[in-house]
Amino acid sequence: MNDQQLQAPLEEQTQQAQNQGQSTPAQVPAQNRQPEDTVRDVNIKATIWRREGQKQDFFTTDLAKTYRDKDGVLKDTHNFNKDDLLRVAEIARRAHNRVSELSRLEFMKRRDNGQSRSQSQARQPGPNKGR
Repeated sequence: MNDQQLQAPLEEQTQQAQNQGQSTPAQVPAQNRQPEDTVRDVNIKATIWRREGQKQDFFTTDLAKTYRDKDGVLKDTHNFNKDDLLRVAEIARRAHNRVSELSRLEFMKRRDNGQSRSQSQARQPGPNKGR
């Protein structure tokens, strides 16, 4: 499958989202989206993003290698050579641990918020309670 074949479904999805009035990644300004965390090893990085799900938030991870182009501008690529692969594996392991930690914190936050609400509701008598 070539790049044009891979690009066509993405363009179709973007067009469908625009037709339905939904925002697409290209429409969300980069400065408004902040990563949850970034794990680095020299020029290899794993950027962890929080995404909104229907039931709860979840995390995704973007692996990239940073380099300088011929004009000295920093850029990212998602292509790795043979010598990068073990470092990518280590970054992926560290990112997995960080996402697990963030997910656990998110779960505890939801649990605590749920307990707070149920405890405050238990303390307040309902319309027929306490009479």
